[in-house]
Amino acid sequence: MPFVRPYMRSDGTPVRGHTRWAPGARRELTIFTFAALVVLGYGGNADAGETSGTRPRPQVSYPVRYDGAGEQGRAVPSPTVSYPIRFDTPTTRRVVPAPTMSYPVDFSRMGSGR
Repeated sequence: MPFVRPYMRSDGTPVRGHTRWAPGARRELTIFTFAALVVLGYGGNADAGETSGTRPRPQVSYPVRYDGAGEQGRAVPSPTVSYPIRFDTPTTRRVVPAPTMSYPVDFSRMGSGR
C-alpha cells in the first residue's frame, strides 16, 4: 500500500497525502477478514459444551493404589489376551575372546632384554 505525498494538481487544487490500495486489495482483505472471523467463530471455542466455565478436576487420592496389588504395593501383571503369545528365545552363543596380540611374540623388539 504505497503512500502518495501531498501535491498540487495542474488546475491548482491541493491534494493531501494519502495511501492508495493496489487494485483488488480491498476485496482480498475483505475475504481474508471474513475467513479469519469464521475460523475464530468455529474453532476458537474448544470448550463449547461447557456452560459453567470451569473444568472439572479429577478426584484422585494419592498415593494411587491398584486393585490386586501384590507385595509392597506393586501392581501384579495379569494377562490381557486369552491366547498364549510365544516369544522367540535367543540362543546363547559361546563367547570367544579375541586375541589382542599376534603370535609368536618377539620380546627382543620390546627392548626388555629377556
